[in-house]
Amino acid sequence: MNSFFDKMGEKLMPFASKVSANRYLNAIKEGFFGVMPVIIVGSLFLLFTSIPINGYSEFMTGLLGENWSQIFMVPYRMSYGIMSIYVVVGIARSLAHFYKVDTRESIVVSFIAIFMLTPVLVTEDGLKGLPLDNFSASGLFLAIITTCLAVEIFRFVVQKGWTIKLPDSVPQNVAKPFEALIPVAIIFIIFNFVRIGFEMTSFKSAQNFIFTMLQQPLQSIGSTLPATILVLLIESILWIFGLHGSSIVSSVMNPIWRSLSAENAAAIGLGKAATHIVNYQFIANFVKLGGTAATLGLALVIVFTAKSSRYKALGKLSLIPSLFNINEPLIFGMPIVLNPIMAIPFVIANITMAIVTYASTYIGLVPVSIGVEVPWTTPPIISGFLLCGIRGALLQIVLLLISMAIYYPFFKMLDKQEVKKESIEKA
Repeated sequence: MNSFFDKMGEKLMPFASKVSANRYLNAIKEGFFGVMPVIIVGSLFLLFTSIPINGYSEFMTGLLGENWSQIFMVPYRMSYGIMSIYVVVGIARSLAHFYKVDTRESIVVSFIAIFMLTPVLVTEDGLKGLPLDNFSASGLFLAIITTCLAVEIFRFVVQKGWTIKLPDSVPQNVAKPFEALIPVAIIFIIFNFVRIGFEMTSFKSAQNFIFTMLQQPLQSIGSTLPATILVLLIESILWIFGLHGSSIVSSVMNPIWRSLSAENAAAIGLGKAATHIVNYQFIANFVKLGGTAATLGLALVIVFTAKSSRYKALGKLSLIPSLFNINEPLIFGMPIVLNPIMAIPFVIANITMAIVTYASTYIGLVPVSIGVEVPWTTPPIISGFLLCGIRGALLQIVLLLISMAIYYPFFKMLDKQEVKKESIEKA
């Protein structure tokens, strides 16, 4: 078994290291990290429009009038509703740091590129504006791709030295804008031709092309149960070999899962039903109760059933972090890493949580998550109630019981071994 683990580790380590070190995936991850406060606060405003309590809507109508929901929808639209704009800042900033080019100018050229590719709406009265929907979840992939391209072009031009050089006697605050003139002009020219090129096609815009040819297919695949199971299996295996599986997987999957959540939120905002069962909340708040593979169940098993002194101490140490979905104390303290006994329930639990949650939602026992972004550290039961009402909280309780049942026999094997070991040491 150890030989198998060693060979698997040798195969996985180079691949995982390349994914973790990929500058684009890291930039995308940084983009979402930076936008988290905006998404969470915007989600809270959306939550106020659909708190899962009977009579809430009638109460708010009597208090604030028929259009009471608009009080909360405007902040939502200006935050979660245009999340693509905010994600750009973090992505451009990360790539600028990687290439060691000016951060401010990298962000500016990214916005230039995105706005150049956004069609202008003209009303019958001649008023002009940019469509907000293009900066919502449907524009997320365009924002990501365009930002990466814009920063790449900018750094290429700068590093080639295609800039206006003023004498050293000129103050930096004067010279700096002149140095950026040529790179900015090139960005304008390139993306203007890109815009014209797409207008000549049946798609009419880059937004429609990317959404139809890339984002929509990826979302369709990413929202299926088989694809979700495969992703969770990969995540579990990476963790077992000591690699941060969640970080590696999320850098690839978060844009897909979050766009699905945003579409659910947008549907709720329009008074329609959320349709994407698999989304970011599905993964973060139901599958990962206590962290990857629902290890809160393992922490509870340890606290209530451990006989050995070592595992009793581990239970006390790991329970509180697990309640807030932090499971590193268990993964490395148990350990689950390179542990052939605990690797089995770790994989089974991660996949089982997804299957049970999906099935419960599919048959209507639990409503689809409304797309509200509760902080990932929100304890189970509370997060379930905020996302899906009392049925969501009850589902999390059932999932915890299932995870405890999965981990129990494997943990007791280790606990018995540890009790024997401690008794021998005392003797």
